Amino acid sequence: MLKVALTGGIASGKSTVSRLFQALGAPVIDTDLIARELVEPGRPALERIVAHFGPGVIRRDGRLDRGALRTLIFEDPRQRQALEAILHPAIRREAETRLDRLDAPYVILVIPLLVESGGGWRQDRVLLVDVPESLQIQRLMRRDHCSRTEAQAALAAQATREQRQALADDLILNTGSERQLQEAVNELHRRYLALARGAR
Repeated sequence: MLKVALTGGIASGKSTVSRLFQALGAPVIDTDLIARELVEPGRPALERIVAHFGPGVIRRDGRLDRGALRTLIFEDPRQRQALEAILHPAIRREAETRLDRLDAPYVILVIPLLVESGGGWRQDRVLLVDVPESLQIQRLMRRDHCSRTEAQAALAAQATREQRQALADDLILNTGSERQLQEAVNELHRRYLALARGAR
């Protein structure tokens, strides 16, 4: 099975692109969704996060206070690394388990932090959803109702656009219309099916 790692910066359109692939019949494994599941109440990863960061990252209902945790990791890179050390291995294990259950020509593996996680995902190709930083900031401010300063800080915490481009085999420049985005996904879908047939 051809493994396509889909990545991109914050607010670049990764979720939209993955949904378009899913609509064409491609299975999608989203590591962001896995991460959310791993920090549900009662899960070992959440217990380890509380043990490290303290009870201030838990809401009254027992769920993770993402805002409080985000503030901690944005202010201190070492805290971000500590969180990644807790979550990344668990996310990878769960993703591998789900991959093993699949039987399809190709799979889209959504890994927003592909560059930051240091690789090791054993993907066959990297698909980058790319947008200029100015557009990322606009979309992020609109989506999260945050200030320009907060949006810029979120971008600064991630890999650079150039680092992601250096890793990419395929690229979707997500600056056009919905129709153009659909056409780009359709073309890549045909290419991945052909590559999967060739590999078999």
